[in-house]
Amino acid sequence: MDFLIATGVFALVLTLALVVFSRRGNERDRAAGLLEQVKSAVEENDYGGLMRDERRRRQQAAEGDSGALLDLIYRLNLLRRLEQNMWQAGLYMRVSEMLLVIVLMLAAGVGLGQMLWHDRLFMLVTGAAAALLPILYIRIRRRKRMRAFSAQLPFALDLVKSSLEAGHSLLRGLQVLVQEFSDPIGGEFRTVLEQARLGMPLPRAFDELLKRMPEEDLRLLVVAIKVQSEVGSSLAQIVGRLSEIVRTRQRLQQQIHAMTAQSRMSGMIVALLPAIVLAAFSLVQPGYAQVLFTDPLGKEALKAAIVLDGMAFITIRRILKVNY
Repeated sequence: MDFLIATGVFALVLTLALVVFSRRGNERDRAAGLLEQVKSAVEENDYGGLMRDERRRRQQAAEGDSGALLDLIYRLNLLRRLEQNMWQAGLYMRVSEMLLVIVLMLAAGVGLGQMLWHDRLFMLVTGAAAALLPILYIRIRRRKRMRAFSAQLPFALDLVKSSLEAGHSLLRGLQVLVQEFSDPIGGEFRTVLEQARLGMPLPRAFDELLKRMPEEDLRLLVVAIKVQSEVGSSLAQIVGRLSEIVRTRQRLQQQIHAMTAQSRMSGMIVALLPAIVLAAFSLVQPGYAQVLFTDPLGKEALKAAIVLDGMAFITIRRILKVNY
C-alpha cells in the first residue's frame, strides 16, 4: 500500500513537471509540424503513396506478429486522432509526452483507489478516471477554442471582404486579419500564411486549416476560395454573403442552445442527485451510508448504482443532442 501511494505521488509530480517543461517546446514543435505538413504536401502523390505502402508491408513481413499489431494500431489511427485533437486544442506537444502523462495519471489513480477503498474494481475505476482527465482537458480546451474561432469568424470575413473591395489581394487581406485579430483565428491564419511562404499552395494550406479547425462555416470559406481560384468569380461578394450565412447559422445555434438549456440542466441535476443525497446522508447520519462502504452487499449495490447513474447521464445527453 505504501508503495502504491508513493508511486501515485511520484506520478503526479512527474506529470506536473512534464506539463511545465512541455510548454517551452510548443513553438519548436509547432514549427516542426508546419515543415512536416509542407513536406507531406510536396511529396504527396500516388506513386509516393504506393511506395510507402510497399515499404510498410515489407517491414511488417519482417517483423512478424509485432508488424500485425502495428498494422492494427495504424488502422485504428488513435494516435493520429489524438495528435489532431491536440492541434485543434492549441497544444503543440508531442504525442509521446501526452501518452506518458496519461500513463502517469493512470498510476496515480490506481494508487489513490488503493489508498481510499482497497477494492480492485474501484482501483480500476479511479485509475481509468484519472487517465481520462488529460483527454477530457484536451476535449474541453478544443471545444472552447473552436467556439472562440467560430465567434471571430464573421468579423474576420468582414475584414477580408473590406480588404478585397479596397483592391488588395487575398494574401494581403489575410495579413491584415492576422494583425488585427488575436488567437485562435489570428494564429491559425498566421499558420496559413507561413505555409504559403514555405511553398505550399494556398488551397492546400486552407485544407490544412480545415483539418485543424473542422468547422462547417470554415468549410464554406475553403470551398469559396477553391471555386474563386478555378473559376475567377468575385471573391469579395462570396465572402460577404458567407459572412451573413455564418451569422445566421450561429444565431440558430444559440436559439437551440437556449431552448434546450432547461432540459440539459434537468439531466445534470438528475445525474448528480444520488451523489448529493449520499453525501448529505454521510454528513447528517453517517450510519445510514456507512453500510454501502463496509458491507459486501452494500459495495455491490454502490457499484451497480454508479454504473446505472453513468448510463442514465449518457442517455440523457444523447437525447438532448441536436444535429442540424
